[in-house]
Amino acid sequence: MEQINDKTEDQKLKRGLQNRHIQLIALGGAIGTGLFLGIGPAAVLAGPSVILGYALAGIIAFFIMRQLGEMVVQEPVSGSFSHFAYKYWGGFAGFASGWNYWVLYILVSMSELTAIGMYIHFWWPEIPLWSSSLFFFLAINALNLTSVKVYGEVEFWFSIVKVVAIIAMIVFGVYLLISGSAGEQASVQNLWNDGGFFPKGLLTVDAQGSYQGLFAAIAMIMFSFGGLELIGITAAEAENPEKTIPKATNQVIYRILIFYVGALVILFALSPWKNITTESSPFVMVFESLKGFQFVLMGKTIYFTSIIANVLNIIVLTAALSVYNSCVYSNSRMLFGLAEQGNAPAFLSKLNKNHVPVTAILVSGIFAAICIVVNKLIPDEALKILMSLVVSSLIINWLMISITHLKFRRSKQIEQIKTKFPSFLYPVSNYICLVFLIGILVMMWITGLKMPVELIPGWILLLYICYLIVKKRKNR
Repeated sequence: MEQINDKTEDQKLKRGLQNRHIQLIALGGAIGTGLFLGIGPAAVLAGPSVILGYALAGIIAFFIMRQLGEMVVQEPVSGSFSHFAYKYWGGFAGFASGWNYWVLYILVSMSELTAIGMYIHFWWPEIPLWSSSLFFFLAINALNLTSVKVYGEVEFWFSIVKVVAIIAMIVFGVYLLISGSAGEQASVQNLWNDGGFFPKGLLTVDAQGSYQGLFAAIAMIMFSFGGLELIGITAAEAENPEKTIPKATNQVIYRILIFYVGALVILFALSPWKNITTESSPFVMVFESLKGFQFVLMGKTIYFTSIIANVLNIIVLTAALSVYNSCVYSNSRMLFGLAEQGNAPAFLSKLNKNHVPVTAILVSGIFAAICIVVNKLIPDEALKILMSLVVSSLIINWLMISITHLKFRRSKQIEQIKTKFPSFLYPVSNYICLVFLIGILVMMWITGLKMPVELIPGWILLLYICYLIVKKRKNR
């Protein structure tokens, strides 16, 4: 690791992310397509108890964020948890965690680019899916190639749009409940009237043999929080990481309570949960309730019915662009960190005059661009297989963060160093996270999602073989 520390300022990432950038990047990580569109399938499986599921998953996500936050505040370097796994756990742990994260977000990049193309298709169906994906692929990568400040600014405004949208929906939902404008069916009693708060229990089997209940939905719920670890990636480029990282990390918990739990309580109260389908969400219902409203603009009567779908499409498009923008940023920084460790080719650590890892961005972009070919040549089933890898990679990612933190703290205790931002309830919170994440794998296996679980051993074996090859070359 001495080689990393000996680098000149011209060879280091530039601290160009201000406090407001870090705060909104953290908030953007907690609000994504999982909140706007992913709630529907989970609600169908669990009913109102999905609210409790989001609260529990949010607490686990907060624990993991505090564990990661303690490490990055103590050592704000590129590569984030890959650096810590490499330093405090071992060579293979650092190699595996870094490359697993990179592959994870390459797959996420591919899915988000595909989603972006579908959202554009809504307005202009004559435009091929692959061409709109290509356009935004080039645009977002070009922005990231300029400077880290441009990335932070773009992500700041993407997050502003998402935050304003969800606050507006919450406020309007409260108005509908208080005013009675949503009709007789809108009532807080919807949370327990139709079969109780746990209408499908914790884990039950329906007549078709499919699993239902809160435990059946918990895996789907948990993955809505993927991306929060982006705060750790920003540490090497934050202007004042000792202040901004703790502040952003601590705010995650109440943002989750407000934007997920609080919003769901209000929105589930607007309509019986049985009205939700796998293709819809409570947020869609809020916009649907606007159908009866109208206003006059420049002498013309404007009906909300005509703009509901457009507003929804703008929100989900912004969410997808935000996620892909963050994928480009985080992937390039992870490759840069791996190159510094010697676990990736050295040319990936090359910076341009604005201290941006240009080659790492370009290489990540080449792999993400595969989705453009997929959109043109291969049916949607191919992406479903790729997304199953995302599920597996997320579990590995969070497990390794929690285990690495345990080793990090033991090392600091031996050195008698008191860390600047101690994690919450160490080491109990670590063990809670490990049991919870392993429990998700068990639930996935039981409820029929066996493929992602079965892929994990093979994926780890592949990473180990690659590690041995790299290690052999290093020794030479």
